[in-house]
Amino acid sequence: MLNGKRILITGGTGSFGKKFVEIVTKKYPDIARLVIYSRDELKQYEMAQLYPKAKYPNIRFFIGDVRDGARLKRACEGIDIVIHAAAMKHVPIAEYNPMECIYTNVFGAENIVNAALDGSIKCVVALSTDKAAAPVNLYGATKLCSDKLFIAANNLKGSRDLRLSVVRYGNVFGSRGSVVPFFLDKKKDGVLPITHEGMTRFSITLEDGVNLVLRAIDQSFGGEIFVPKIPSYRILDLARAIAPECRTEVVGIRPGEKLHEEMITESDAMNTYDCGDQYIIKPMTHSWDFEKWRKAFNAKPVAHDFKYNSGTNTEWLTTGQIQELTRSEINTGSES
Repeated sequence: MLNGKRILITGGTGSFGKKFVEIVTKKYPDIARLVIYSRDELKQYEMAQLYPKAKYPNIRFFIGDVRDGARLKRACEGIDIVIHAAAMKHVPIAEYNPMECIYTNVFGAENIVNAALDGSIKCVVALSTDKAAAPVNLYGATKLCSDKLFIAANNLKGSRDLRLSVVRYGNVFGSRGSVVPFFLDKKKDGVLPITHEGMTRFSITLEDGVNLVLRAIDQSFGGEIFVPKIPSYRILDLARAIAPECRTEVVGIRPGEKLHEEMITESDAMNTYDCGDQYIIKPMTHSWDFEKWRKAFNAKPVAHDFKYNSGTNTEWLTTGQIQELTRSEINTGSES
């Protein structure tokens, strides 16, 4: 699928970018070019040590910011596929610096769209977040705007051979800044702070996130939001799995935080389809043949009052599964 292709990934030195590069270089050794686009020169230098030019002549490192449309357009010259993983995603920092978040997450997305419309790009897959569904914080609102830009861009492509789609999933299990490393650090104190005893979260690994993106590259018609079917876990179960010897202390939900993660709201139900191991939110307007699309995904419409959130999910991680995931993330050093 990717052999012979020229690929660019924004935010390429982040945790998703690193996992994406690790997987695709093993799975598709004959990629023509893989461009790592990011603004952090130190991270690029450190990542370049893992992929020396002599062994990986198809990998390029390109310093740039998605805010800089001209630089981005230059990086996209001759590119076939763009994976857009760059984002400003720290909720409290976004609330305190709203325009900085908007410049990166919204204007950066528009720069990707313009580069795709003006160049040779054939496919764009943008990473979204559960926080874009019924957003309650600025980060979620900017990612909702970003999603809308990528979806609507399919209406502007004219006769271009171009598809733009979105993948949406929750926080990566064990990622940097998430609750798993926080609990691991707090074990030494004998007390684990719990925001709310009823809080739940979806669980997905970095590898699963990468595989979802690869499926979107292969399968998308353009304008879809791909949502994986993944298990949930309860915060209290997580605490018991990580540190059963510790007591818990309820400290309250933080500003901009939800009790349950949402990935599909009831308002999205009319355009949502059950496609086996994933849901797809179909764009309201599209140029492709719906019946062909429906057959390709074996898509079945969901109920009119359907919603997909971590609190009402039908699949749950057991304590043993949580412990195994935690051990795996510690051993691989996953971060986000």
